[in-house]
Amino acid sequence: MPDPLPESTAELDELDFLLVAALQRDPRADWVTIGAALDVDASTAARRWSRLSNAGIAWLTCYPTSLPGARPIVAMIEIDCVRGRMHEVAAELAEDPHLFTIEHLTGGRDLMLTAIFGGQAELARYTGFRLGAMPGVAATRTQLATTLHAEGSRWRLDRHGQGPGAIPGRGALTAGDLDFIRVLSDDVRQSAASLAARTGLSPTTVRRRLARMEREGSIAYRCEVAHSRSGWPVSVTFWGAVPARRVGEVTARLAGLRETRMCVSLSGEYNLLFTAWLRSVDAIPAFEASLAEHSPELVVTDRAIALWKLKFAGHLLDPQGRHLRSVPLAPWAAGESAEAEARLLRALALGPG
Repeated sequence: MPDPLPESTAELDELDFLLVAALQRDPRADWVTIGAALDVDASTAARRWSRLSNAGIAWLTCYPTSLPGARPIVAMIEIDCVRGRMHEVAAELAEDPHLFTIEHLTGGRDLMLTAIFGGQAELARYTGFRLGAMPGVAATRTQLATTLHAEGSRWRLDRHGQGPGAIPGRGALTAGDLDFIRVLSDDVRQSAASLAARTGLSPTTVRRRLARMEREGSIAYRCEVAHSRSGWPVSVTFWGAVPARRVGEVTARLAGLRETRMCVSLSGEYNLLFTAWLRSVDAIPAFEASLAEHSPELVVTDRAIALWKLKFAGHLLDPQGRHLRSVPLAPWAAGESAEAEARLLRALALGPG
């Protein structure tokens, strides 16, 4: 195993930077192609990537942009925790496969979850019978993401701004597709022959399935970097209000900003949420001033800094943002929560006595 990067290394060096940017553009390109783009030989590119990934500084991943069945919904769930039990709650929730992110934030909530559900009934079951039954959870607040305007698979480390990414929801996935993506996520760069051997499909079928899912936008790739080493170490989530007639133009501007990682319309009182990666905490006022100048229709109503992204795009991270392990995205298996809901439904149907 290559030596890990030293703790004192604050950011990626220039070759690391170029390597990550190349893999963000084409995560499955062969090392010869990657090396040629960086003006190094293939073995140097592969060795450098191995060093970064073994140290948890950078990693490749893929995930489905939808789930089988009914059109899924995305929920933003804020959690207030019982004093002293926040990390206990976060560690238990980290294994829930439908939770895309878990963040410890400053401000008026302890944790914020981004989660995918098969429908509103499933969301109600999760908040009422899963979160509601956890002794470390004091309160929750939930909003639905009504429109996704920008998301992290489109963000680029290099200076060319947001690149092309998946367009969620265009392709319907089957259970077999989810199994295929789960195998691919173990090693995004594995060959068609390796995927064929592990899935029991032919190499031709593997290539055809990959091409279909990429064309339909039902699979998204990411090459991520530990935020503490990326040059963009501060993640700030903003809540805002925009007049309904101006949402389109405001979100288009936000989605095009260098700093924007994610932007969604919300169902609640404040109809917009977006996350920006910034160079430092003291860059926040200047960023907000720029927003006010170019999008005066947007009123920022709240902001929170991520102290620890415990789970990020289905991967568990340490407080410096270094990769620990993955929890592949999958539908939630309700288990005890479904049983508790069934007991309540029986009691409601039978009535008093």
